[in-house]
Amino acid sequence: MTAQPTPKATPKGAWKITFLLFLFMLVNFADKIVVGLAGAPIMDELKLSPEQFGFLGSSFFFLFSISAIVVGFIVNRVDTRWVLLAMAVIWSVAQFPMVGTVGFTTLVICRIILGAGEGPAFSVAAHAVYKWFPDEKRTLPTAILSQGSAFGVILAVPALNWIIVNHSWHYAFGALGVVGLMWTAAWLVMGKEGPLVHTVEMAAADPRVPYLQLLTSRTFIGCCAATFGAYWALSLGLTWFTPFIVKGLGFSQKDAGWISVLPWVFGATVVLLTGWISQVMLTRGYTTRGARGVLGSVPLIVGGLILAVLPHVNGAGLQIAFLVVGSGLCGSIYVVCPPMLGEFTPVQQRGAVLAIYGAIYTLAGMIAPSVMGVVIQNAAVPLDGYMTGFTINAVIMAASGLLGLLLLWPNTERARLMAQAAAQPKFA
Repeated sequence: MTAQPTPKATPKGAWKITFLLFLFMLVNFADKIVVGLAGAPIMDELKLSPEQFGFLGSSFFFLFSISAIVVGFIVNRVDTRWVLLAMAVIWSVAQFPMVGTVGFTTLVICRIILGAGEGPAFSVAAHAVYKWFPDEKRTLPTAILSQGSAFGVILAVPALNWIIVNHSWHYAFGALGVVGLMWTAAWLVMGKEGPLVHTVEMAAADPRVPYLQLLTSRTFIGCCAATFGAYWALSLGLTWFTPFIVKGLGFSQKDAGWISVLPWVFGATVVLLTGWISQVMLTRGYTTRGARGVLGSVPLIVGGLILAVLPHVNGAGLQIAFLVVGSGLCGSIYVVCPPMLGEFTPVQQRGAVLAIYGAIYTLAGMIAPSVMGVVIQNAAVPLDGYMTGFTINAVIMAASGLLGLLLLWPNTERARLMAQAAAQPKFA
């Protein structure tokens, strides 16, 4: 029995759903960055030490991974439309308690709840998008989806920082809650399940690949390792970039607002270029090993090397430039890993595999902000602590990129898993 051919046509409405999910990720990352953006006034008002603020940054990720895995298995059976809706409601409601007077404990609890709601965001959104695009057309929509993170920061930071400077950091949280409810209403009206979901029924007659085989495949391990390093840099950016600008380099909160946009502008460029280059390479006959695996891993190595030089350059402008470029290069891996996993994962298991992948690499978010906080608190001067923390980041990024370069072979992974199956699974 031969496999059904992969659909080539993009269903009508695919790009509208992609745009809605782009906005979904935009809100997601605006929610993430608000604590880092308001880091200096939060620390001043609540009298928090660097170690406490690092704990606050990490608390967002306490239930992040667990939630991602649980919801990943849920979306194998429940339409992603309703799961996405429920997640957006949780995000919105979790923001409103911060509008009033809050203590450190309340702030931590609300961030934990928000993290539980946002943990599955990217994996579920990617799973939803893949129901609208066949495999060979997924890299560009994945890149657009990833851009929600960058634009969530680029668009939100000036507005949120204006609220923080002119009113209060409390109202910045409330504004995000309102925006989340607006997206919820739009999705309720326009959100739909992709038509390629019907391939689940076609694939149901074929044996599933054991999860142990999928999760111990070298490409899955490589994706987790490479993205772990990238997420270490991202979570530091979310939590510590603005405090570094204010408390480490001495800029005002007002100036720090526009400076905080720079890593995300550069990262957005990297992600879009990666998506476009990958798509072009695939159409010209490159294997996914080159067009996805190598293309995503090399920038991590280069970014790590750039960050390693950061403590040895003088001048605030040059230090910011090295930090922006070094950390921004890590964005390429987010574009290529979900499509690589989609290559060899049967469609009826894809939601869970993407979620487990997300749960593993986002563990970096639970560790990195706290590590930075401890390092800063124990340094002779805060700036030395920041530089030590960025050096640790450099080592982790470069090592994760090297692991990705060694392990990411999605094209051969698919052939191996298909050969092991009693009957060839359908891929979509």
